[in-house]
Amino acid sequence: MSVNIRKGDNVVVTTGRDKGKKGSVLKVFPKENRALVQGVNVVKRHQRQTQSQQAGIVTKESPIHLSNIAHVDPKSGKATRIGSKTLSDGRKVRFAKKSGEVIDV
Repeated sequence: MSVNIRKGDNVVVTTGRDKGKKGSVLKVFPKENRALVQGVNVVKRHQRQTQSQQAGIVTKESPIHLSNIAHVDPKSGKATRIGSKTLSDGRKVRFAKKSGEVIDV
């Protein structure tokens, strides 16, 4: 299965506890169908003290399933699906289906 979401994409959460939150994709895990989104699915972990880090409760992002996030339309700022097309110069780019705006630069 190919993944339409890449690192650096702006996405919005469509379902779950963080519904409506927007963020940038930090990392994608294609084998698990999950992505790490900035400021979304934040959990608290008890961190043990190491040489470089102090002990305490640390908040960090947890991966979210790809089916629960959607691309943000560059024009309207709402969720949109993604299509791909080939430009006249031969480049293959992704575009937002709602507005037709090209996502890849």
